[in-house]
Order: sequence, then C-alpha cells, then structure tokens
Amino acid sequence: MKISKISVWQVDLPLHERDYKWSGGKSVETFDTTVVGVETDGGVTGYGEACPLGPVYLPSYAGGVRAGIRELGPSLLGENPLHLEKLNQHMDRAMKGHPYVKSPIDVACWDILGKASGLPVTSLLGGSYGDDFVLYRAISQESPEDMAKKVGGYRAEGYRRFQLKVGGDPDTDIERIRLTSAELKPGDKLVADANTGWLRHEAMRVVNAVRDIDVYIEQPCLRYEDCLSVRRNTSLPFVLDEVIDGVPEILRASNDLAMDVVNIKISKFGGLTRAKQARDLCISLGVAMTLEDTWGGDIVTAAISHLAHSTPTEYLFTATDFNSYVTQPLANGAPRRIDGKMASSKEAGLGIDPMMDVLGEPEFVIQ
Repeated sequence: MKISKISVWQVDLPLHERDYKWSGGKSVETFDTTVVGVETDGGVTGYGEACPLGPVYLPSYAGGVRAGIRELGPSLLGENPLHLEKLNQHMDRAMKGHPYVKSPIDVACWDILGKASGLPVTSLLGGSYGDDFVLYRAISQESPEDMAKKVGGYRAEGYRRFQLKVGGDPDTDIERIRLTSAELKPGDKLVADANTGWLRHEAMRVVNAVRDIDVYIEQPCLRYEDCLSVRRNTSLPFVLDEVIDGVPEILRASNDLAMDVVNIKISKFGGLTRAKQARDLCISLGVAMTLEDTWGGDIVTAAISHLAHSTPTEYLFTATDFNSYVTQPLANGAPRRIDGKMASSKEAGLGIDPMMDVLGEPEFVIQ
C-alpha cells in the first residue's frame, strides 16, 4: 500500500463560551484547525487534524500546519502508510522539527492502519482499559469569583477534574485558587495551570501561599530550570507541560524528580507514534499523564480518546474532550462526553467519518 494523495482542509471552530483565556492576557475566540486526508492506492483513506492554540502558546501556528504540509507532502507520495516508524523517520529527514506539521499525517496513517487491519486504533495502541476514562475541564481565566462559580456548572456536566487557568498577578491567582478550591467536593481534583506565566519569585509566593490547599501546580515558569526550582520548594504535586516535547525531556525530568504528572500533547510530539512512545516510557518510569493536544475538534478528540483509553487507568491522570468546547462538528462517529467521561470508538481506525459538507473543497491537494 502506498500514499497516492494528500488533501488539506481549513475549518474554523468557534467556542461555545465566547472565548478562551490563559496567562499573559492571551485569548482565542475561534480556533483555526487543519484536517488532513491521506489516500492510498489501496482505496483506504485516513484522516488527521492539527489545531495549534493560536500562535502565542507554543512554537506553532495554524497557517504553519498547512504551509508545512505543502513542503513535506510531496515527499510522502509513494511511501507506505502502514510502516509508521519508517514513515516518521522519513518525515524527520525531509523536514527538521515542526512536529505539529507531521502530527495530522501520522494520525491519518494510524487511521489507515486500523481500517486496513479491521481494528480500532485503541487495539493497535495496546488495548482498552475499562469502559471509559476521566476528563478534565479547563476554566478560562477570569476574575476569581467568576472562575469559582463555574465549578458547579461543570460538575453538573460530569467533570470532577478542573484545570484553573492562572499565571497572572500572584495575589489574584492565590485568590483564584482559594475561591475555586472552596467549591470542590470530595473526589474532585484541582490543577492550577500557570502556562509558564509566573516568574520564579512569583511562583514561589503562590505555592507557599496555597500550601494548605489540595491543588496540583502546573508549569509555573517558562524555563525548565525555574520550574525545577519551584518544584524543589513545594510539597504540592507538580505537573510539567510546555517544557515536555520529547522523550529526552521526559527522561531528564524523571531523573531530576521534576514532576509527578506530565502532559503529553499529540501534535507537540508529532503524532500518535511518538506520543505512544512517550506514553509507554512514562508507564515504565511510573509517571502519571494527562493525554491531550493543543486544541482541535472531532478528529483530534478521537485521536486523544484512543491514546487515553489504551493507557492503564492508574497512569492516566486525565484527558481532554476538545469537541465539547466548540460549536462546529467535523465528523460523524466522534466520541462524546458522557457524565465527565469518554470512550474510544470500537470501529476500525479512528472510528470517524468526516463531514464533507462541512469541510468543503480542499484548500490544496498533493498528488
């Protein structure tokens, strides 16, 4: 089987809530996502999706996905999509870096592999654990009072894990954490995610001020060394995210005892092939994980669901249901949140069927 055609679509994904805000005054109102279709000479087509969280979160941006595929795509024609490790090595030789460009292609090839073998991607990633897995809800940055008020509504939707967007003024963030914590019930978990927004001295103030609260501290500072310094000065459980983008970083952080939980974002690692490698390493190291992506719709959510559902329950801290945040569906058969949990499809491949009336005409085709 060989890749014969690559089609690329651009779709806007508006949010149910007006916007999404995080540290440093950053915000997004509509997400620009890229859907990729990889066709083969065997008549099997797979789909992937990549959706950066704007151009100011990570070294990625929406237009870069499509520009990168224009550059990389021609070299993939004639390659076997079933040989996933070989294909990833080929992409790395053809384009240095830019994992978010390669991610939707890799995911589409997992979809092809599943369809060709008649198996869901969950089975190909190791098999499912339990009937479903738990999700978290991000609480967009607002006033402390407004953020705390949202907990009750999200809990009514079934969420029991809440990711509080902090990383602003330390005094305001301390109040955000305290007021939101007061709304929790037994069994709830709270993560204060600074998204690199604090300087080290600010992070030290916050973690010391909330040391009596049951809260996880996530990615307080931009640099790894600053995060490690904060980690060594708090007993609160610690999560690393933005500084973790490959296996060497996981090994370094594990050796330094720098985190209790690590976030693995599929597109930041370059697709499911590398995300699975990182996931399996974390299991061997005894590190819990949040499995997610930078953002996306139905196809990204489907990929997350297969990776999360094939992860041993005790190592899965939580995962994300991005398609619950946006108003625009992209595919039939996509997994849906039920009472704060989600299950991956049992159909072959990702188990999704893109809505071609939504996608419209491709922005470009490589063949």
